[in-house]
Amino acid sequence: MRKPELAAAIAERTGLTREKASEVITAITDQISAAAARGEDTTLIGFGTFNIRTREARDGRNPQTGATIRIPASKTVGFKAGKAFKDALRSN
Repeated sequence: MRKPELAAAIAERTGLTREKASEVITAITDQISAAAARGEDTTLIGFGTFNIRTREARDGRNPQTGATIRIPASKTVGFKAGKAFKDALRSN
């Protein structure tokens, strides 16, 4: 499902217009991104938690040449599904 399809489904369920539903989705994703940029987790009870994870620097290999390269430390976003979300997947 892509954003326009999600907005249409939300609009149908809530009575909002598709444009308003799309604005709501954008606002939610913007706030999750802003919280992540501040280093904060975002928890949506029953759905899941978005959190920042750090990766240590490590050695890797260039697949074309086989040369050893140093991969620098980095941050990434992780997602842990909540219980209700996991249960919904199991029931299907």
